[in-house]
This record gives sequence, structure tokens and C-alpha cells, in this order.
Amino acid sequence: MSGDYPIGQLCAALELSPSGYYAWVQARPSARQQQDALLLVQIQALHAQHRGRYGAPRIQHDLAQAGRRHGTKRIARLMKQVGLRGLGPKRFVPCTTQSQHAEPLAPNRLAHAPAPAGPNQIWLSDLTYVATQQGWLYVAVILDLWSRRVVGWSTSASLHSSLVVRALQMALRHRQPPRGLLHHSDRGVQYASAQYRALLAAADIQPSMSRPANPYDNAAMESFMATYKRECVGLSAGYPTHAQATEDFFAYVETYYNRHRRHSALGYQSPVDFENQLN
Repeated sequence: MSGDYPIGQLCAALELSPSGYYAWVQARPSARQQQDALLLVQIQALHAQHRGRYGAPRIQHDLAQAGRRHGTKRIARLMKQVGLRGLGPKRFVPCTTQSQHAEPLAPNRLAHAPAPAGPNQIWLSDLTYVATQQGWLYVAVILDLWSRRVVGWSTSASLHSSLVVRALQMALRHRQPPRGLLHHSDRGVQYASAQYRALLAAADIQPSMSRPANPYDNAAMESFMATYKRECVGLSAGYPTHAQATEDFFAYVETYYNRHRRHSALGYQSPVDFENQLN
């Protein structure tokens, strides 16, 4: 507009002084604006580093760990200015397990167990499925309830009980838990199979199973599966093969989730950092 009309005429129409207008044009950003600009660069770098997974609370803790303390509201305001947001959780939709089988079932011991006070006291188990161009890939996971750390996992193109057996064998090999550990799962036939029950018994692990058609009994495990689907599978461009889906799961869990992803239930620490407090 200033190219069409003289500045003096425009200032008069807006009841502004020409000197005030030129002072505004030449004014340097305030100290606060300069600080915001620098902070925004740091926020954008962290947001990209976490592939868009982090919102303001987790970015705030990353910044604080590096000695840069800023309020969550300020970070959220700057993120909103440039259209950044974290991957928010979707509404939880229960997915019940097919438990119509003749294998013996365990009671829900988890419902009456005290909250774990350390690692390897309560493990949670579940399995999920991932679409690939080769067909479904099934993923079995074991989670330590205390630290939310993935301690065992396996993948397979089949839902045979060997899928969950391999995940438990990995957890036993890496963690060497004390006897009496509580193992909770749903009522799926894989967890009730003779092979799985024998492995639990050999390690003196107490089995526990959710009530029929009640995934809320295993809420922490369901939450991890939803996070994995959102933050790993959801950010992929699709999986041509089972091997590529498995590699992506490995990268997400072993190099990101366990070691770097901040968990709100752990005071915004990663599972590994939370466990390292004991050392």
C-alpha cells in the first residue's frame, strides 16, 4: 500500500506520526523476541530429532537436561506459531483377545499385587500385528511394569506359541529375574499353551491373566502397544517385507524407546535412565 500512497498520507489517515512509523520500521527486535527466536530454533531441532513425536512437555525436559530452563506454556506458544505439535495419543479402543480355547487359565493376580518397587517384579506381555506387503507380521513384547522398559520381544509371520516363547526367553536371558516374579498377559492361547506355561514354571514365575474381554487389566501394556503403533509404525512409509518391519521395531525399541524416549509415568525419564537410578 505504501507504494500506492505517500507515507505521510497513510500516517495521517491512521492518525500516526511519520517519525513514529519510521521508528517502528527500524526498531530492532526486543531482547525477549530475540530469546524466543533462539529458543524456537532449539525447539525445532529437538522436534525434528524425535521425528515429531515430542510435544511441549517432553521438549521442555530435553531442554532442561541441557541446562536451558523454559516454561511449558512458552514452548507450546512458540510451537503453535510455526505449526509444530507432538504425536498425541488416540482414543483408546479396546481390542479383545480370542480366548476360546481349552488350555488352563491363570487368575488375575496382578489386580491384587502391590505396585512394583523395583525391576523384575512384574512383567507384562502382549502381542500385536503390523501390516506389510508380505502379509501380517506379529510382534510379541514383554514390558517391565516398574520401569516401562521393553525387556523381551520377538516377531513372526505366524501366531504359533513359539512367538511369545522367544520373547520370554529373551527377557529371561537378559534380565535373569529372581524367582517369584509375576507375569501378566491376556487369555490368548499362546500364553496359555503348555510350552509357555512350562517355561514360566521352570523359572518359578507366577502367571497372571486378565479377566475375560477386559484389556484394561493390562493397561500399561496396551499403552505401550498404542505408542509403538503411533510413534513407529505410524511414521513409517509402509513395510514391503517382514524383515523391514522387524528392523524398524528393533530401531524404535532398542535405540529410541528404551534409551531416549521420556515417559510421563517415570517423571519424564527414559526407562534406561529410570533404572540407572538404582546404580
